[in-house]
Amino acid sequence: MSASRRVPPPPYPEPRALLRGRTVVVTAAAGAGIGAAAARRFLEEGARVVLGDTHERRLAESEGALAAEFGADRVRAVVCDVRREEQIAALLDAAEEFGGVEVMVNNAGLGGTASVLEMSDEEWERVLEITLTGTFRCVRAAGRRMRAAGRGGAIVNNASVVGWRAQQGQAHYAAAKAGVMALTRSAAMDLADDGIRVNAVSPSLAMHPFLAKVTSEELLEELRAGEAFGRAAEPWEIANVMVFLAGEYASYLTGEVLSASSQHA
Repeated sequence: MSASRRVPPPPYPEPRALLRGRTVVVTAAAGAGIGAAAARRFLEEGARVVLGDTHERRLAESEGALAAEFGADRVRAVVCDVRREEQIAALLDAAEEFGGVEVMVNNAGLGGTASVLEMSDEEWERVLEITLTGTFRCVRAAGRRMRAAGRGGAIVNNASVVGWRAQQGQAHYAAAKAGVMALTRSAAMDLADDGIRVNAVSPSLAMHPFLAKVTSEELLEELRAGEAFGRAAEPWEIANVMVFLAGEYASYLTGEVLSASSQHA
């Protein structure tokens, strides 16, 4: 598809109360990316939402805006760095005010661009620590609470198409996201007896202000050209997949990685 021929996004979805009364925790949920879009979509579908993020100011702004729109009794926010187990615990403690976590959305991740020949140990370790190990910590912590509650649950991890395909300068991020996919599959088997489903969504290109700020227009255009619809996904389109994986329509899906793009490899 040529860059001049793009299929526009569909209309924004009408809420259908798909998650009414559920308690959802979303990491990296402040700002304007996929996590923020997911928090909004879960609220629109009737859930109570606990937001986690490392950026205190943006987190407070997001909490205030969402509370004003959806009600202060449905929104909580906790500063959470997924490298810190005590902060993950505090995030899940906040969900106890709503009856305990029932859906955990692990969206926190960190990228970067560097040749594998120039990449430092510190760059490698930081991306793996946040993107993969952070997801593991959140799966473990949420899974333990869901098991103790005894009512099942759903965990949704944010992977990436880069976990499937090669991309220059992305060795650390690709390794981390491939790890998230493998973690998803194995954790699903570990938690199946408890009725806890573990799945992931694998976006390719979702456009938001931060991505536009750190990525050249030339590269963005190249990535758009590789998409089936000739455009990037809207963050809410990825959030829609998360809503599906969290809800009852995905009741028999576990250990799956759903590609939210045309690019598997």
